[in-house]
Amino acid sequence: MKQNEYIITGSSPYDDDIRDMMRLFGLRPSAGQGCVQPTSEQLTVDVREVQDSPCLRFVIAFRDDLDKPTEKEGTVKKNITMGETRRAVRLAMWRLLKEITGYDPGPWGTLRGVRPIKIAHQLLDNGVVPADIPAAMMRRYGVSAEKASLSAAIAQKQRPLLPTRGANERNVSLYIGIPYCPTRCIYCSFPGAPLPRDPLVLNQFLQALTADIEDVRQIIRRHNLKVKTIYVGGGTPTSLCDEDFAGLVTEIHSLVSDETTEFTIEAGRPDSLTPAKIASIATSGAKRVSVNPQSMQQATLDRIGRNHSVQDVFQAVSQFRRYPAISVNMDVIAGLPGESEQDMIDTMEKVASLVPDSLTVHTLALKKGSPLITNPDRYDLPADGAVRNMLAAAAAYAAEMGMEPYYLYRQKYMAGNMENVGYARPGHECLYNILIMEERQTIIGIGPAAVTKAVDSRTFRLQSCYNAKDIKTYVSRLSQYIQQRTSLLDGLYATT
Repeated sequence: MKQNEYIITGSSPYDDDIRDMMRLFGLRPSAGQGCVQPTSEQLTVDVREVQDSPCLRFVIAFRDDLDKPTEKEGTVKKNITMGETRRAVRLAMWRLLKEITGYDPGPWGTLRGVRPIKIAHQLLDNGVVPADIPAAMMRRYGVSAEKASLSAAIAQKQRPLLPTRGANERNVSLYIGIPYCPTRCIYCSFPGAPLPRDPLVLNQFLQALTADIEDVRQIIRRHNLKVKTIYVGGGTPTSLCDEDFAGLVTEIHSLVSDETTEFTIEAGRPDSLTPAKIASIATSGAKRVSVNPQSMQQATLDRIGRNHSVQDVFQAVSQFRRYPAISVNMDVIAGLPGESEQDMIDTMEKVASLVPDSLTVHTLALKKGSPLITNPDRYDLPADGAVRNMLAAAAAYAAEMGMEPYYLYRQKYMAGNMENVGYARPGHECLYNILIMEERQTIIGIGPAAVTKAVDSRTFRLQSCYNAKDIKTYVSRLSQYIQQRTSLLDGLYATT
């Protein structure tokens, strides 16, 4: 096929689904969308009802490699619900585009969302037996056998840890976001910032965060909520100075109760750690930390903008190992610029030598606003096939370390159209990671860019409100965000 642009002729309720599948195959909408007569340089898609039939017919017209006009067509039976019809349209389009382009966009079929494991849970909710879930995901979404089996296995592992529908419970989790980092990595688009040099600016943020925490404390008391997990992330929370970090940890510790089973603090950047901060974490009641080298290749660390050495990672993990009650997680990224499959193998060898309790293997995502997008010519990215081999190598090392996959999520524009997977030794799974992905328990967000997800435990109906991503806006409009969150949560718990 010669074209890389498309035009949808006419209009249908399924145009957004067609566009999504086109994006999956690297096809972009033509600037001439809406023209009466498409040109020969554009692939065209026509969708229309079949008269006297409960079917949709769509035709894709294109020019083949010999520049010959060609058409492919498909028919989809309209289902009882709009959602099922849209699913069928996406699957049919995906199959046709694979045939037309000769391109396989990856193992997740038509799925483009962040949370594919939710589909496996929905199938379980609807009475599908676990053994039948892989076949259902393959049939309904074109997911590969490997990924469908992985999804089913993760859902089954999560099932005992998740709330059940209809339970009138008041368990919640808390997320506290600290937006500062020592430096910005080239793949990052998070709306964070370096630690401000002006102590007044930093103090204004810390005061706002303290007020945010206090408001959540009042909500917890008012509605007799039980805090099950706390996650302190960012950014890099340990970017704060020793004194400010100790004060923050003390403030957060006041939210811990007898019902709290997990308290995680991200200590992702080894160059931000000090003995005092590690001691603060150890005495805070935190049960889990995350040390995130992303790579154990010094050339890569330098290339991506991380001001620490591989040896710093070894030292940080070694220091945390002095506190046996703390579970240590590590993060790595497959697909970083300039890396090879052998680099990933060497990284995993070094990670395995540190014997972490859990491991999250990310796939590089090309995020809008990151230097990888704004300056793409500066970076040599591994091919999709190499990235998939890197992920396979990481999975093999995780298995050798006695870990099993326990949560999974995806992002747009991931290398190889793959996924992020969390692995853990039995008993070291991060419950917060499961809850934030599967959205079956209320998560209360505190800090810039934090999201509050209010989940009705009887129905799993979800409503959300959002804090500003920009730090200055968060500080100046905090009362507005507090009011929105209070209204949302008061409304939920007044009726449950």
